[in-house]
Amino acid sequence: MSYPKELRENTRIDERTHPVQIFTNRAYQKKSGDLILYLHWHEHFEIIVMQRGSAIFHIDSEPYEARSGDVLFIPAGALHVGYSLCEGDISYLAIVFNSSLFQNWMQDSIHTKYVLPYLEGRVHLPVKPAELDPTCADYYYLLEQANSEFTAKQPAYQLMVKSQLHMLLTLLSRKFLPKQLPEQATAQYVHNREQFKTLIEYIEANFADKQTVAGAAKRMNLNIHHFCKMFKKLTGRTFIDYVNVCRVNEAERLLLEGSLSITEIAGRVGCDNSNYFTKMYKKYRGTAPSLLRKQQSETNRIPLGEPIA
Repeated sequence: MSYPKELRENTRIDERTHPVQIFTNRAYQKKSGDLILYLHWHEHFEIIVMQRGSAIFHIDSEPYEARSGDVLFIPAGALHVGYSLCEGDISYLAIVFNSSLFQNWMQDSIHTKYVLPYLEGRVHLPVKPAELDPTCADYYYLLEQANSEFTAKQPAYQLMVKSQLHMLLTLLSRKFLPKQLPEQATAQYVHNREQFKTLIEYIEANFADKQTVAGAAKRMNLNIHHFCKMFKKLTGRTFIDYVNVCRVNEAERLLLEGSLSITEIAGRVGCDNSNYFTKMYKKYRGTAPSLLRKQQSETNRIPLGEPIA
């Protein structure tokens, strides 16, 4: 189902390589029926964790009431809006993430079987899992932990948030997937996906070479439109995004090593133009490569007169 472009929200995701964001939404002194979440849709998945007050959220035209402690799962692309059901203040968390958050699990057959069907939209989790199976509420502590990690931003918090979300999806999959997706459908999907593995491995080994959508589609014997659709469905990224992330990851490794100039690094990862490389790096990392190198240099600098251990 598609919705008008004017209702599409460009949700802010700060880190392209860890595409997850957690927002705390508050609405003060609301009356029953007041709007608390405007009508919109986006390409990301969203989990609403109700913290205070009560509200009704319409998700693809279906109404779902939520009170403190309730959790709603909104599939990618779903049109949704929210209204107050109480008098007073309302607050809730909105955990928004893209399926590409879990792209490094692509080679894991268990992930492919149990979690990927939800990320790709072949099946959807119930909007209110605990309403169908109350034991699902036992897993919601993982959302609290993810929010605490995201707020504190301790070293490697991104990995903690990703791990907690992946664990939650896995636990919910145990509950619902066997009833939603027949075994033969999963087997057919895995067969189709295996065809792309060779291409993914080729990209990751040869990202410095010239890579084009047309060339990749030809390798897969698919027309460009069908190839692009399947590639994004499998990886959560466009083909160009996937290549660029591979290049940026390698560039960051080389920058932190410190032995090559930025121009040399740009060439190593397939960017002949150093200005283009800088723009690409900043797009995916949020900072210029020269600044990363400067910060690394300052971190490694030993103060004058301080003994070396």
